[in-house]
Amino acid sequence: MNAIYEFMKRNYKILLVTVVMSAALWSFVPKNQPDPEKDKTLLGLIDFVITNGHYNAAPMDDKFSKSLFKSYMDALDQSRRFFLESDINEFKKYELEIDDLIKNKDLSFFELTYNRLQKRIRESKVVYKSISDKPFDFSVDENFNLDSDEISFAKNYTELKNRWRLQIKLSVLSSVTDKLKLEADKKLKDPKYKSKTLKEIEKESRESSVKSLDDYFDFIEDVEKKDWFVVFINAMVVQFDPHTFYFAPEEKERFDISMSGKLEGIGARLQKKNDFTEISELISGGPAWRGKELEPGDVVMRVAQGDAEAVDVVGMRLDDVVKKIKGKRGTEVKLTVKKVDGTIKIISIIRDIVEIEETYAKSSVVEKDGKKYGIIYLPKFYIDFENDDNRDSAKDVAIEIQNLKKAGVEGIVMDLRDDGGGSLKTAVEITGLFIKEGPVVQIKSSQKNKEILEDKDVRVQWDGPLVVMINNFSASASEIFAAAIQDYSRGIIIGSKQSYGKGTVQNVIDLNQFVKGNTMGDFGALKTTTQKFYRVNGGSTQLEGVTSDIPLPDRYSYIKIGERDELNAMPWDKIDAANYQSLNNVENFNSVIEKSKKRVSENVQFQLIDESAKWVNDRKDDDVVSLNIDKFQKEQSIIEAASKKFKAIGNYDNKLSFYSKNDLVIAKDSVSIRKRKDWYQSLKKDVYVEEALSVLGDIKKNIIVKKPIAVKAKNSKSENYKVTIK
Repeated sequence: MNAIYEFMKRNYKILLVTVVMSAALWSFVPKNQPDPEKDKTLLGLIDFVITNGHYNAAPMDDKFSKSLFKSYMDALDQSRRFFLESDINEFKKYELEIDDLIKNKDLSFFELTYNRLQKRIRESKVVYKSISDKPFDFSVDENFNLDSDEISFAKNYTELKNRWRLQIKLSVLSSVTDKLKLEADKKLKDPKYKSKTLKEIEKESRESSVKSLDDYFDFIEDVEKKDWFVVFINAMVVQFDPHTFYFAPEEKERFDISMSGKLEGIGARLQKKNDFTEISELISGGPAWRGKELEPGDVVMRVAQGDAEAVDVVGMRLDDVVKKIKGKRGTEVKLTVKKVDGTIKIISIIRDIVEIEETYAKSSVVEKDGKKYGIIYLPKFYIDFENDDNRDSAKDVAIEIQNLKKAGVEGIVMDLRDDGGGSLKTAVEITGLFIKEGPVVQIKSSQKNKEILEDKDVRVQWDGPLVVMINNFSASASEIFAAAIQDYSRGIIIGSKQSYGKGTVQNVIDLNQFVKGNTMGDFGALKTTTQKFYRVNGGSTQLEGVTSDIPLPDRYSYIKIGERDELNAMPWDKIDAANYQSLNNVENFNSVIEKSKKRVSENVQFQLIDESAKWVNDRKDDDVVSLNIDKFQKEQSIIEAASKKFKAIGNYDNKLSFYSKNDLVIAKDSVSIRKRKDWYQSLKKDVYVEEALSVLGDIKKNIIVKKPIAVKAKNSKSENYKVTIK
């Protein structure tokens, strides 16, 4: 999302920590050579699936080729720190031919760029080491441009070397500035303290920056050539629309886990620390957690499958270590670990199904103005496509509603902020928990046939006051739900001015099914756009999203963000409305809106948020940073003064108490308890939740509820509709 990138790019505190590490977005050095025949076959498979299955595939012509060329160059060297202008000129002879190369399964362009970047990375490693062995002079007037889009590729080695010098100098200067403040604080606390000199601090900071670069280049040397080819493939498929995406086999597995919230393994999160793999967290309820032998901080040295010989994993890629530890339910894995106290221990674990609780819906009860309300947070519309009997978001939300009803709540807030979507089927079913039978969403396929998905269950789990919270990152399935609630006048939508604006449906297609007698290995899967969905009122959520009934200020109020800021996004359009009838559940709709507007306009916290958003917008084009220490410190002082002022946003306390009497998860262990308490604490600091509850309290339910007319179209269905709209 370009707008997020632009916003983060201006946040110097974050930028200066990562600027060196982000020298190349996709800059990898190969380890193992992939099979070129498999790569050619993969190109053919991608071409076949998109040509025959994409909703509205753009033709592979010169225009397509030129756009792909730019996307690919940006992916390989976005910060312009590796390629020379002469490299790009050499690559450009293919600029209008890539479409033909793809059709002919010709890898020559990929091989050329891959081998050249490999060479440039090796050269850059020498360059940064030669630059970093001399002190930097911060008294001279030099600038560094943060916006790589404004920078052309270096004309020669001298210019390229200077770019590395300026980038490293910025990193060192940032560290020096922070260290000087620490020294000043120490001196203030203890007048006898002997402060370090600028020369000493510069040397420490420079050595730290070199260490970061060393770690970065060590990391990229672990990545294999096959990953590079995935970069090329995705630069190709994104030309059709922003949500068409190729999953390599490992990525497809991660996607499945994210959609279901489940995995088979030991239930431990791993992280890489230099050459070692460390246990960072145990997942509550998982086999490692139940065994009570493995602990966070343990370092995995060797891995054995049951009684087989143990394999040394020191120095191994993290992904490869994960592959060895994961496995089918009921199988044994033995980990040789170095404990925190230095002892060596062999731990046997029987793999099992692991549920990732933070993926799932959860609810809380809160009292405000003498009334009791419920909040349901849904991070995504998850489902297990392989087994309908397993838990999914619709079943879980229904359970949370029942728990809240037992607690005696008088209204419910559905929190869909940052919910990027998921299963279309569960979006329809969750909508059905709040309305009687009727159409929920309309869908058009690439053949332009219209289909209406409807709720056929006349039961309503919750017929009381309802508020739906959205923000700029509520997308896809979230927008289907919010749009249906809005079109039926079932509740009130509150949050960002509009949601993300993703009105397309993707199918995840296993590419292996098209290869008979496959002996080349797993080809992964392609998530491609096959349909567009429309509200029951006929309007698309594409680009426009769902407009909040009550828009609230947020940090992105003045910045273009969402689907409308994506390249190759599909256009907005409209179709005929479905046959539905408004429920008019909110008797005093206009009055509720006006009361909220008045509260928000008088709320100091919202005023501060709006001021912060304006400040961010005003600075969005400030791309040039001075590398003169006096000017840099002055600029930092301005930023820090604003940061200090806006820090109050995160310190807000709405004075509300959140709890759950029916939360079984909280009784599991201290980690679960801490996570739940952290959520409650975040709700206490949330002015948006406070306003949503105030709106809920203002709603008067219309007791005359008209029954919607159910659509009886022959092609209407909602059962077993297994697609993702994530």
